[in-house]
Amino acid sequence: MTRILGIETSCDETAAAVVIDGRTIAANVVASQIDLHAQYGGVFPEIASRAHVEAISAVVEQAMRDSGTTYDKLDAVAVTRGPGLVGSLLVGLNFAKGVALAADKPLLGINHLEGHVYSLWLTEQQRAIAFPVVVLIVSGGHTELLLMTGHGQYRRLGSTLDDAAGEAFDKIGRLLGLPFPGGPNIERAALNGNAAAYVFPRAKRDDSYDFSFSGLKTAVMREATVMPASETTRRQRGAEKKAQLRSGISIADVAASFQQALVDTLVDKTVRAAKAFGATEILMAGGVSANQALRRTLLREAGLPVRYPPLNLCTDNAAMIAAAGHYRYEAGLRCGLDIEALPMWPLTSETYSAAS
Repeated sequence: MTRILGIETSCDETAAAVVIDGRTIAANVVASQIDLHAQYGGVFPEIASRAHVEAISAVVEQAMRDSGTTYDKLDAVAVTRGPGLVGSLLVGLNFAKGVALAADKPLLGINHLEGHVYSLWLTEQQRAIAFPVVVLIVSGGHTELLLMTGHGQYRRLGSTLDDAAGEAFDKIGRLLGLPFPGGPNIERAALNGNAAAYVFPRAKRDDSYDFSFSGLKTAVMREATVMPASETTRRQRGAEKKAQLRSGISIADVAASFQQALVDTLVDKTVRAAKAFGATEILMAGGVSANQALRRTLLREAGLPVRYPPLNLCTDNAAMIAAAGHYRYEAGLRCGLDIEALPMWPLTSETYSAAS
């Protein structure tokens, strides 16, 4: 039986967890910073890193107490090494190094995207996942489509060329005057809206598996807002913050139509990839995987099993980092105490093995 302590600080959640055998959550503690960043309409990096410093010691100690585990009973310490905000990553990475050194335990540097993948291994204890699978990772900072042929074996099929799906939700939410974070608030507004009220573009519906949401964002902006006369272009930095909603615009209809356009694009490429590569099932993870319209549409269109995490494991957490750490530990992969944060770290088979 292996016990892995996981630590996650890639963005704005300070999290620690203890996971047994890569499957069973013994403790999972998350300190959210949503209230700190809400006034800015998005994550403020410097505030995020300072909040991590203030919270991390208490969060880790709480996870250890909740799990009933002592440091000497741990098998390893897994920590998010990247991708993410460099200041935030450094807080968790340095704290994990200290724990590993003091407890004389191996250190495992985990790719944040891989953590989201392994959140699926925490959901159904008795059901094995048969490879190959297609994995859609959709969150505030990432939109990735992967082919996973085994543990640690990833092929990147496509990713966003501009905004991530969650980032697009946040920007449109701010445009519509909805609270941060945009994703759940747009979903809530869309419940009372007509998704066919506006026909927004489904970008990059071609032979590639890449995504693009900047054009969708611009189309919503043009349809729903009136720009101040002093601005000659909507491409001006920060224009979405200054735009005024058109008189008589239904926020619910815009939210529903925008959400459906984004969902259609995600589902179209994911299902096509699953069929092209003979996937046994589709895995979906990340904060945007909590969106019910996305879940329903993917289940309807996939034609094969679809698996996604429960809501508490969709957003950033440390249980997923510990679960990913279990498989690295079992594979004999270890990191030295001199490893550095990797704020830009793609998830492929090569980066998986090279980062040990």
